[in-house]
Amino acid sequence: MAISLAQKDAKANAGHVAAVLTTAIAPAIWGSTYYVTTAFLPQGYPLTVAMLRALPAGLLLLAFVRTLPTGLWWGRAFILGALNFSFFWAMLFVSAYRLPGGVAATVGAIQPLIVIALARLVLGRAVRPLAVAAGIAGVIGIALLVLTPRAALDPIGIAAGLAGAASMACGTVLTRHWQPPVSNLTFTAWQLTAGGLLLIPLALWLEPALPPPTLDNVLGMAWLGLIGAALTYILWFRGLARIEPSAAASLGFLSPLVATLLGWLLDQSLTPLQLGGFVLVVASVWLSQRAAMAR
Repeated sequence: MAISLAQKDAKANAGHVAAVLTTAIAPAIWGSTYYVTTAFLPQGYPLTVAMLRALPAGLLLLAFVRTLPTGLWWGRAFILGALNFSFFWAMLFVSAYRLPGGVAATVGAIQPLIVIALARLVLGRAVRPLAVAAGIAGVIGIALLVLTPRAALDPIGIAAGLAGAASMACGTVLTRHWQPPVSNLTFTAWQLTAGGLLLIPLALWLEPALPPPTLDNVLGMAWLGLIGAALTYILWFRGLARIEPSAAASLGFLSPLVATLLGWLLDQSLTPLQLGGFVLVVASVWLSQRAAMAR
């Protein structure tokens, strides 16, 4: 019996590690959003860019799965599409345009702490001190990693970053709470399409028409849509169905980590404080996964 239980524990732990590593690919790729947004996309069109990122990817996946929602899943698809894509991406692009990447990343880093609170309220998950400590350590690590003395604190940008973090946190918890009787690929297609459709009237009403796209614009949108949306959210929603919401949310720290590494590869230097922040972020992610495995 002891051997059987040990084998089951080892198998469960191996499955958890595999799910975490696969899910981590998504926020790692999202770390390129800051660079692609500022280097490849036209400035001043956050809603339009968010819509063009979500809708084509969603329609492409929807054409592949050929399955539409039924019954209450129509409403749930649009709620999740709004939380995970429409509102979140709109706020993400607003904060990215109005704040330095470091400030935007630090503000968004509070998301795992919001997820812990919402998981308690919605899913009845216990609040684990280790997970809370990991979330706080992650915020401090991100601040050390990406903030600079010259960072500008634009109020609108900060408010957008906080609103986006809260939106994504709600979407993370509800995605785990609402699991439809369809494949993960289909669930992703529903949410991306719904999120993109919700952004169309806002983009048309609040923003001017896009200028003729350049080659850089096309390449940037192709990366954000096909790789940064379609592929990554398939992996992300698959992970949310398999690991704890707080553990999944902590993987979001990998986004600013990758963004900073991209900056370093593009000839930006890393200070000792940034290296300390790097270590603290990695430790935070590890602690979050330990807390989830302890459960």
